[in-house]
Amino acid sequence: MDPLLITVAFILGFLARQLGLPPLVGFLAAGFMLNALGFKGGESLHTFADLGVTLLLFSIGLKLRLKSLARPEVWGGASLHMAITVAVFGAGVFGLKLAGVQFFSELTFPLVVLIAFALSFSSTVFAVKILEEKAEIGAMHGRVSIGILIMQDIFAVLFLVISLGKLPSLWAMTIPLVLFVIKPILYRLMNRCGHGELLLLFGLFVALVIGAGGFELVGLKADLGALILGVLLAGHEKSSELAKILLGLKELLLVGFFLTIGLSGVPTLAAVGVSGLLVVAVVFKAALFFLLLTRFKLRARSSLLASLSLANYSEFGLIVAAVGVSQGWLNPEWLVIISLALAATFVIASPLNTAADALYTRHRTKLCRFETDSRHLDDQPIESGDATIGIFGMGRIGTTAYDFLRDKYGDKVIGFDFNAETVAEHCNAGRRVVYGDPTDPDFFQRVKHRGSQPRLALLAMSEHRANLAAANHLIDVGFQGKITAVAHYDDQVNELLQVGAHAAFNFYSEAGVGFAKHAWEVMNVPDVTKT
Repeated sequence: MDPLLITVAFILGFLARQLGLPPLVGFLAAGFMLNALGFKGGESLHTFADLGVTLLLFSIGLKLRLKSLARPEVWGGASLHMAITVAVFGAGVFGLKLAGVQFFSELTFPLVVLIAFALSFSSTVFAVKILEEKAEIGAMHGRVSIGILIMQDIFAVLFLVISLGKLPSLWAMTIPLVLFVIKPILYRLMNRCGHGELLLLFGLFVALVIGAGGFELVGLKADLGALILGVLLAGHEKSSELAKILLGLKELLLVGFFLTIGLSGVPTLAAVGVSGLLVVAVVFKAALFFLLLTRFKLRARSSLLASLSLANYSEFGLIVAAVGVSQGWLNPEWLVIISLALAATFVIASPLNTAADALYTRHRTKLCRFETDSRHLDDQPIESGDATIGIFGMGRIGTTAYDFLRDKYGDKVIGFDFNAETVAEHCNAGRRVVYGDPTDPDFFQRVKHRGSQPRLALLAMSEHRANLAAANHLIDVGFQGKITAVAHYDDQVNELLQVGAHAAFNFYSEAGVGFAKHAWEVMNVPDVTKT
């Protein structure tokens, strides 16, 4: 990668971070700045971008449970939203055609539908990046968002097959059988790869060679192959470890993706004006997602957060435009128009997603009017019984804390986690763990408690911002017990103490102290073999 590209991307990404925005906003700005300076990227940058998207979809697959796609709010929400959006956007584009607006006047009716279809998609890359940064992939709204995006990916594959007139090879029919045969083989290989660089290379081999390469070989979309191979490995006990190992490489490669958006072309004034119209239209997409999800019995907060993560245009719009241009259907300027609209919605949606809970808290009364009388099964009131000690976040740290405190206080201990799969695993293991998201401002109002006043809340979530949000919500509802939390760095410890936590512990420091204590105990035990 060119030194100038790396320098500009780092500086603007760093500045975006200091302003409280996701670094991807800075990367987009870097692409536009480099474009203005005459930098055109090159084949290597586009290769990095493609690899980043492929690894992103593979990582999604590693965390995906197929049964989540069967939920009505996922397949129903995605299908209804696409149908309504194509109809409404199509009517709008056709109206602009009749009005003789530049770029629209030359569109035939099929191309009007094509443009509306391209604009109905939301960005998988953006949504997953936002949800990962907030550690909300496993939350209710995160699962719904990812499910809807995967449904959209399926629609995209169907479009590409039809539009390009390129039918998959007959060998594609054998894919289910091949996956069935290779699954146990891949599981055995994964078991024997250890925990280091070999596991990383195994992930790249499965995602890029077997998944992307294999599917391309039979005439299917490479990214779909990576996604399906990720799903195939999702049931393995090391799937989470593999996702973490891939994280740094995936993040680096995705920088290339965001840069290529800004480098896609030099916009004319007319193109900027048209993209501005498209940016305004994205409000309809977000509002429609919110309305549909509340109709599927999701609470207003879950619907709002899912809608904001989907309130953008998709990189698939660029693919559709590229297909249209290559077939001679569309003016090449449409590539620039859609890339500008895509980048603008990313920039606008990033701070909105960061402030999503604050927006919900401010407009809670108005938003809750859209809720249905009945609730989704995952959004029911939370029964905590007579528990007085709550552990929020049942990962490794939370589980260890739960087991220790359960030995001391018995049934007075309860665990909470916003990942339904994690909750199910703990319940099967005999632990008292319930589904709930403590970063939700309404969470503690939904908890139904009886008996003695709660004494202790342990915040053991993996994401610092989640622990910080939960501490704030506990204090806001007047929690009378003690609040303790874990952190990964000393500055995070200070932040937790400043918002009102009674104690906060640096996980790495405490792990070191615990290890030293165990070593001290071993050192002071008499060696009976010498007597």
